[in-house]
Amino acid sequence: MNGFLVTLHVIMSLLLIGCILLQPGAKGGGLSATFGGGGANSAFGAQGAAPVLSKVTYWLAGLFMVTSMVIEISIVKQNRSVLDKGTDSAPISAPAPAPATPAAPAVPKK
Repeated sequence: MNGFLVTLHVIMSLLLIGCILLQPGAKGGGLSATFGGGGANSAFGAQGAAPVLSKVTYWLAGLFMVTSMVIEISIVKQNRSVLDKGTDSAPISAPAPAPATPAAPAVPKK
């Protein structure tokens, strides 16, 4: 389950990065202008792809946050730390208790 969630999380993060880079900035067409973004005006109308990309970015950001929280909650429920390496080792047992009675002192031979 964790592997699936992490894979989904990585895919959504890459899609989110792509959506953010394709959005037009204040001065130009963003990364989409580099790859011939003039065609986006004819495909998406006079406003271009900005409203569509904004909505997709909002949804991807929300899903990214949800998957982040679900992954964290699943790790906490497993009683692990986020910093663990993912090894499923048995918990370390406490050391053996010391004997209750002290050993008798050695008596020197005469």
